[in-house]
Amino acid sequence: MDVETIGTASLGDRSYLVHDGEVALVVDPQRDLDRVEEVAARLGVRITHVAETHVHNDYVTGGLALSRRHDAQYLVAAAEDVAYERLAVHPGDTLSVGALSVTAVATPGHTPHHLAYVVGRDARQAVFSGGSLLYGSVGRTDLMSPSLTVDLTHAQYRSARALASLALETATLHPTHGFGSFCSSGPASGADASTIGEQLRTNHALTDPDEQHFVTSLIANLSAYPSYYSHMAPLNRVGPSAADLTVPAPLRPAEVVDRVAAGHWVVDLRSRVAFAAGHLRGTVGFEYGTSFATYLGWILPWGEPVTLLGSEEDVRAAIRDLSRIGIDHPSASFGDPTSWQTAPDIVSYRRAGWSALVDATSPVVLDVRRPEEFASGHIVGALNIPLHELPHRLGEIPAGTVWVHCASGYRAGVAASLLHRAGREVVHLDADWSQVHGVPTT
Repeated sequence: MDVETIGTASLGDRSYLVHDGEVALVVDPQRDLDRVEEVAARLGVRITHVAETHVHNDYVTGGLALSRRHDAQYLVAAAEDVAYERLAVHPGDTLSVGALSVTAVATPGHTPHHLAYVVGRDARQAVFSGGSLLYGSVGRTDLMSPSLTVDLTHAQYRSARALASLALETATLHPTHGFGSFCSSGPASGADASTIGEQLRTNHALTDPDEQHFVTSLIANLSAYPSYYSHMAPLNRVGPSAADLTVPAPLRPAEVVDRVAAGHWVVDLRSRVAFAAGHLRGTVGFEYGTSFATYLGWILPWGEPVTLLGSEEDVRAAIRDLSRIGIDHPSASFGDPTSWQTAPDIVSYRRAGWSALVDATSPVVLDVRRPEEFASGHIVGALNIPLHELPHRLGEIPAGTVWVHCASGYRAGVAASLLHRAGREVVHLDADWSQVHGVPTT
């Protein structure tokens, strides 16, 4: 038995392919199926089963499309209300995938009907825990409904313990969440691999003897999650298609200008340094990288048409990332707008470090970190508006030049572009919060 990991760093999730050398089970696949199929082809194995641990809230699944493409059995909890045919799995069900034994375990908490899968061959076990038992913590319990959060948190505590008691201590653990996903909660360890035995010694769901203390602590530390999450489960219950990763024919420069003039979202994927130095008036800057899809999906009004502007390589990668959260078929234009557009349509704003803020007179300082980050330490007098709330709270920012910062510079770069598009004078404090100096903090 071997397990192949297919990581999606942009969403903080993992999918898995577990096989016996001939046939394979795929667990929680993302929508861009080519990555899974490339692994199967490299290993020379057939995909005969595809399993979902739960109806996902943070991405559009590729499970149904993958199962249909490979004529594979599609394992989904029997209790889930879905619009497609699947192999309805009940807790305790065991089935064979070649030489592998696969047992479904009820693990409610992250969702009410969550399942984990214990896969074994001979004396070896691998546990695919989805959003139940993570490395150092568990999946968050507040994605379904506020009225269910307390009950689901109690269930999560019990589920983690039940799962750990059913598996061997030597079993390897393979969660879907916990690698940066907003679906995780609590003190996730950041580890790359673990076992049930290690979690028994280190995971707070397994080491805290007081269930009520665990529940109270976990709920108290739940933070905001991306707004697009509310659209993921409904899409997954209907049964999404595979991702269409086609790169569209590029728009002409004049067409891009027209879209900006019409109020469309034109998203510049270049670095925040390049964007600040010169960009097409009315565009917003979302530097392409690991955080791109999460923050654009969080801020972009759902269903709003989007045009991507950047290198063909970045546009191609962005299309893949966005497809995973249900944003399909964006328009695109390639290149640097400063090379094909002239003033006054090319504008810029200032970037600076902490030392420049020291010399500023009565600056308006905007901190776009999340509230829990702000509470842990901030510049005296700074206004805290988290990035994801900024488009709806621009009117709260006092008059004057806005000096905007975050923890690393990325979110502040997005915020600066939104402010500048709204007509504000802005300075992007592109600096590391851990290196703040010279200005009063609390």
